[in-house]
Amino acid sequence: MSEDQYTQQDPTRQYGQQQGQPGQQQSAPGTEREMGPKPDHGEESYRGSDRLSGKRAVITGGDSGIGRAVALAYAREGADVLISYLGEEEEADARETVSLVEQAGRKGVAVRCDLREEANCRALIERALSDLGGIDILVNNAAFQMSQDNGILDITTAQFDRVFKTNVYAMFWLCKFAVPHLPEGSAIVNSSSIQAFNPAPQLLDYATTKAAIANFTKALALNLADRGIRVNAVAPGPVWTPLIPATMPEEKVKQFGTDTPLGRPAQPAELAPAYVFFASQESSYVTGEILGVTGGKPTK
Repeated sequence: MSEDQYTQQDPTRQYGQQQGQPGQQQSAPGTEREMGPKPDHGEESYRGSDRLSGKRAVITGGDSGIGRAVALAYAREGADVLISYLGEEEEADARETVSLVEQAGRKGVAVRCDLREEANCRALIERALSDLGGIDILVNNAAFQMSQDNGILDITTAQFDRVFKTNVYAMFWLCKFAVPHLPEGSAIVNSSSIQAFNPAPQLLDYATTKAAIANFTKALALNLADRGIRVNAVAPGPVWTPLIPATMPEEKVKQFGTDTPLGRPAQPAELAPAYVFFASQESSYVTGEILGVTGGKPTK
């Protein structure tokens, strides 16, 4: 556990993961409750200041990891939140996220939804309109990856299709269906990755989608500027989420994030302030930007 996000700290010493973490594996897509050590989503550390008061946010993949941290932060900043999650295995994590939102005094809604289907993306936006009364912030965060040691030789067409449908198609559909309902001053925030700029061959398909997200973000920002809608992306480096033990070999999990200049992976709570910034009025003159939160790994 860390101090709150305003207390000065040595970033190389936070969270005690400088020597790696215990080897562990889960079946994909993974759950937070099976991880050790437990990720920090900001439960005890994130302190809000009404930066999103009265806003209504949709966050995909909000049951755990970065999505949960963003949902918690948005709620503590004053926003009502609807999250999507994939399936029954993630239901308990999704309920925990909603509980955190409600503890912050905001409305929380969890919707089970396979975003690989266009109709489901349309239904998710319609659910947000009915349950929240509108949308001011859309966070396209849901993602799938699966590490393959032999790269392209081991990536099946089925895996390639799943990665692109989850990471790229869903983002396209959700933006398309949400834009007609987004008021002036609203924001779209996408999750890109360090993989867009420094791709690993084991994550060839995933890295390609994250580069596509960065490009899509820049193009959509130009497309929507005259509507008064800003579009930006966060590019995380290694982050300790269920996706890691669920999609990487045990030996790589042990050393995950230790190759960064800061010597450790990020915790989800450390990503949340970037998503808050892009959603808030403080970033009113920022659109088409990709903000790296990478522990010192370059994104240029």
